[in-house]
Amino acid sequence: MSKEELKYLSGFGSEFATEALPGALPEGQNNPQVCPYGLYAEQLSGTAFTAPRETNRRAWFYRIRPSVVHKPFAPIKHKYLDCSFDKRHPNPNQLRWNPFDFPAEPTDFVEGLRTVCGAGDPTVRHGCIIHIYACNKSMGDSAFQNSDGDFLIVPQQGVLDITTEYGRLRVSPNEICVVQSGMRFNVAVQGPTRGYILEVYDGHFILPNLGPIGANGLANPRDFLTPVAWYEDREVADYRIITKYQGHLFEALQGHSPFDVVAWHGNYVPYKYNLKNFMVINATAFDHADPSIFTVLTCPSTKPGVAIADFVIFPPRWAVQEHTFRPPYYHRNCMSEFMGLIFGNYEAKEEGFRPGGASLHSMMIPHGPDVQCFEGASKGELTPVRVADGTQSFMFETSLGLALTEWGEDTCRKVDASYFECWQGLKKNFDPNWKPEKKE
Repeated sequence: MSKEELKYLSGFGSEFATEALPGALPEGQNNPQVCPYGLYAEQLSGTAFTAPRETNRRAWFYRIRPSVVHKPFAPIKHKYLDCSFDKRHPNPNQLRWNPFDFPAEPTDFVEGLRTVCGAGDPTVRHGCIIHIYACNKSMGDSAFQNSDGDFLIVPQQGVLDITTEYGRLRVSPNEICVVQSGMRFNVAVQGPTRGYILEVYDGHFILPNLGPIGANGLANPRDFLTPVAWYEDREVADYRIITKYQGHLFEALQGHSPFDVVAWHGNYVPYKYNLKNFMVINATAFDHADPSIFTVLTCPSTKPGVAIADFVIFPPRWAVQEHTFRPPYYHRNCMSEFMGLIFGNYEAKEEGFRPGGASLHSMMIPHGPDVQCFEGASKGELTPVRVADGTQSFMFETSLGLALTEWGEDTCRKVDASYFECWQGLKKNFDPNWKPEKKE
C-alpha cells in the first residue's frame, strides 16, 4: 500500500458519505429491510444517543458481514500496557528520556506499545495515558480496537499505513492521526518505526475555540483528512481481533477480514492532519502570548477552559518581540507537560533533548530554558529571526497529575539521571546597586 496514492475527504467534524461501489449507500434511510448489494447495516456510536446534536458522533457502516461474527474474546498478555497508576510512589522530579529503543525482535504496532505515564481509570471513563510505540513489522491478519478511549498518534520515525473500517490512511512523521474508540484498524510498517500516543478516556478531541483570534487560524478544519470507503472481501482463517478493554488486551478469532465496509456515512471518523498546515499566531510587539495559541486539538473537561488533554506544537515561525526574553520563560504550571521531539532541536534545550525522546514536567514543578539557552537569549540581538526551522516539537498537556509506570521510570532504562544539571549553572546576576539607564 505504501506506493499507492490514497484519496481523502476534507473537513473536521463533518458529515461524510462515501461508497466504494455505486449505490451501496441506502437512499433516504439508515437501516432498510434489505441493504444494497446484500450488505449489513451497522452503527458505531461515539457518543450517547441523546447527546446534543452539535456533539453527537456516530457512523453507519454497510458491510459484508456484521462485526459481531467472531468467536468469544479471551485475555492475552501484554507486559508493558498499564493503567494502574497507584502502584508506584510518585516522582515529582523533572524527567527527560533519551530516545526510546527500537525492538531487536520482530514486533508489530500492538506488541510495541509501552505505557510511560498516565492518570485516571478506564472503567469510569476519566483520564488520559501517554504511550510510545516502537515496532518493525506489520500487523498481518490482525486488527486492533481500543474500547477504552481515543488514540492520538504522533509518528516520529517511519510511515504508518493504517487500514481502518472506513478506508486507508498513510501517516508520515510531521503528520498526526486520531483513531477514535471502537474503530478497528491495522498498522503496516516498513522497517524501524517509532512514535508517541496520547490516549483520552473522557470524550473526543475537538478544535479549540478561537476567541478573539476570530474565525480563522491555528488548525483549520479543511486540512483534516478522513479516508474514503475501501473494502476487502477476504476469507481468512483465524483473523485476530484484539481489543483493549479496561486496560487489558483480549483476542477474538474470526474467519474474515474486518475491513469489509463497502460504504459508510457519519461524523464519527478516523482522521489525519499535517502539522505544516498549522497557522501560527504569535506576539508581534513584546512578551509572550500563552502557549495555548499553539493548540492543535483539545479534549475538554467539564470545567470551562480546562482540558483533560491538549495537543500543542511548536512549529517553525518568526520571533520579532522587542525588549523580550524570547525563549519559553521559567514556569510552574497547574498542568502536567509531556514533551516529545519529532525531528530537529528544541529551541529551549538544544542539547540533550533528542528526537524520539521525551520530557515530563509535572504540575507545579519548575522548568524552563537551560543555561546555554538563557545566556544566549539574554545577550542576543533582538532582530527578527526564524525560530525552530528544521524542528518539530510537541506537548501533551493535561490537567491531571501523571503517574509513571514501572516501564516508564525503570524498565526502559532511558531516564536521563543528569537532566537536572542543565539548570545548575544558572548563576546569580543580582546587583543591588543597579540603576536604570537614563533616557536622553
